[in-house]
Formats: sequence, C-alpha cells, structure tokens
Amino acid sequence: MKVWAISDLHLSGMANKPMDVFGPGWEGHFDKIKADWREKVAEDDVVLIGGDTSWGMKLEEGMYDVRSLEGLPGSKVFIRGNHDYWWNGISRIRELAPAGFYFLQNDCIRLGNIVITGSRGWTCPGSSDFKEQDMKLYLREAERFRLAFRETEKVKKEGDRLLVLIHFPPFSVKKEDTLFTELFEQNGAEKVVFGHLHGAGYFPLRSEKAGIEYFLTSCDKTKFSLTEIL
Repeated sequence: MKVWAISDLHLSGMANKPMDVFGPGWEGHFDKIKADWREKVAEDDVVLIGGDTSWGMKLEEGMYDVRSLEGLPGSKVFIRGNHDYWWNGISRIRELAPAGFYFLQNDCIRLGNIVITGSRGWTCPGSSDFKEQDMKLYLREAERFRLAFRETEKVKKEGDRLLVLIHFPPFSVKKEDTLFTELFEQNGAEKVVFGHLHGAGYFPLRSEKAGIEYFLTSCDKTKFSLTEIL
C-alpha cells in the first residue's frame, strides 16, 4: 500500500467558477489530475486530499464534486479547507460519502498500519498574512488538533505510522516553531501534508523540521500531479 497526496482541487461541477480564470495552466486541470491519478494509484493505495476540494456552497454541491473522484482507484481521506463552505455537519457528509471515502474532523482513521489525522489549521504567527484577528482561529485550530491526537492515541498500535493532514502551511517559510509543529512533534508524526498555497511565492515542495517531513501538495504547485508520501 502506497500513500499519495494532492490538495486544492477547487472543483466546480455545480458551481460556476472555472479555475482557468487564474491562468492558462489551470485549463482542464481536473483531467490532468485524473490522468496522473490513474497512472500512479493502485486500488489498495490511499490518497490524502488536503482541503479546498470544491467551490460548492451547499452540501449537495460539494458532494457532487467529491463523487467525481469515485471512479478513481484507492481510498480517499479528506480534510476541510478554508473554501470548503459546503462542509457543514460531519455526520451528514459521512452518511452521503461513497465507500472508501473518509472525512476527518477532530478524529483519525486507521488504514492498515497507517494512522491518518488532520484538520484545517490556520495561518500562523510569523506568516506574512497573519494579523491580530487571526490569533483566535489559530488557537482554535490548535485545539482541534489536540482533540484529533487524543483520538489517535486510542487507535494507534505499536509499529503504526502517523501521517498528518493540514490545509494551511503549519509554519512560515522560515519554519519557525508553531503550536501545530509542536503538536506534531509531541505526538510522533512522521510526515505532514499541507496545501493552500498558490501563485508564484516560494515555498519548497518538500522540507524537514525536527525529523518530520513536510509536503506541499497544492495541485498547481505539483503541476497537477499526485505526490508520493509513503
């Protein structure tokens, strides 16, 4: 079993928001992702999807885009992104989810010997876009991770590997310590996947901090291809 990741699909099956308005590279971006996905991923693999899956505002719009991944191989594990406004009520989402689709919210999933946990996160102190009003959400998201890691303690077995999904970068480009990185280190995370970033700003696709490997998987950053995590 391999683990792959991709983030920020920004699908708009029922929403009128095509991504090619952000540049010609986005034209047909979902077709590019699906082609790469089918080439790489086996049925017993896992794909981590790090938020901003759909532009939909309502649950049925978001789930329409989620189900567009149904014919692709592998189990799918989702977290919420800052644009996933359709994500409202985890119980209903899980009721509507196709088989093999897992949605994380203050908890985790164990697949084989891999435990996956995650949350949206928020912009961190030290980041160029962090403002005073962001502190409340930053602290709230750190608490969500504390809740999630409590759940991992209940299901994680000796020899299991812990992977973490977070939508926002868990640190600035200078990689200062944050509440997120401290929690990842304290709880034995092996690898962390994040997205959110677009545009030309520099942020490495892979980096390391305190023995943990970090992967930036925003689909435009990875040329609309999946990244092998494990």
